[in-house]
Amino acid sequence: MSDLVVSEVHKTLGGNAILKGVSFTLKQGQVVALLGASGSGKTTLLRAIAGLDHPDAGMIRVGDRTLYDSTTGTAVPAEKRGLGLVFQSYALWPHRTVLENVEYPLRVRRIAADEARSRATKTLREIGLEPMAGRYPHQLSGGQQQRVVLARAMVYEPPLLLLDEPLSNLDAKLREEARIWLRDLIHGLKISAVCVTHDQVEALALADRVLLLDQGRAVQEGTPDEVYDRPRSLFAAEFMGSNNRLAGQIAEVRDLRARVTGKSWELWGQLQENKHAGDGATAVVRLERVRIERQPGENRVPAQLESAVYLGERWDHIFRVGDARVRAWTRDPPPEGPHFLSFPADWVWVF
Repeated sequence: MSDLVVSEVHKTLGGNAILKGVSFTLKQGQVVALLGASGSGKTTLLRAIAGLDHPDAGMIRVGDRTLYDSTTGTAVPAEKRGLGLVFQSYALWPHRTVLENVEYPLRVRRIAADEARSRATKTLREIGLEPMAGRYPHQLSGGQQQRVVLARAMVYEPPLLLLDEPLSNLDAKLREEARIWLRDLIHGLKISAVCVTHDQVEALALADRVLLLDQGRAVQEGTPDEVYDRPRSLFAAEFMGSNNRLAGQIAEVRDLRARVTGKSWELWGQLQENKHAGDGATAVVRLERVRIERQPGENRVPAQLESAVYLGERWDHIFRVGDARVRAWTRDPPPEGPHFLSFPADWVWVF
């Protein structure tokens, strides 16, 4: 396995710039998640790495092997890159058994039948499907079919595994379980992988590093906790997690903290951009950081409870704060009023 290096990749389609100079490095044995909204360029970037689309400019290298370089005219075809691909569609051969499906990439590469059977059986054993080698795809659950697809992509030991929304076809409960076994599988086999997803929970659960894309640009890269807990922009803060957003005006700046005021509220928070007193600002705080209190206090604002919804593991409350609606989570039913919402100043980000 080798490092993946992507440098200043550009791609234009139909006159629209899809990728605008994206760069990142994936260390061997790591998993990076390409995360972003629809149209952010994440799938286009994955296809460029796979060789299914060629960029207009930039460089892509795996180890010492250059797969694409616009300056030298290098563009290795997809079938010669030897990368493992897993797409949303399982595309399993319905008339072939599980073992035959996994063997197929080896047969295409003209691997001897005995060796192909041995390597396919070993790969199925590693993902826990060896007892089902003789079954056909229609005899498997969705999660089992997904494992077969992964086994087929890994059987020829590619230097890099490329996953495009690998769990999107699974139902919600199964996806939750699949995140765990997929991460354990990838790390257990010490595979390097690039995973495209629009699901932030999936990205946080699977990846060692997250590359957050917005309109063709990489707006933040880091470990899952860095991207979640230390956003560098308003977009990054709002894209990750469930958030409250309060629009107001900066009344005071003290060191790296700012006091933001709005209609019937004021809050201290961490200043994330170069702003001054009098500037408009947006305060962002994750829902899980908000606390419901009975008394006023530091960084607390009076709130009127509008509704509360029971979600099983928690209650989701909606409050009115001035002209804004604010949500808060609790484990217990909503308390009797009056209500004050507590916003820890260290977890209020001011943009």
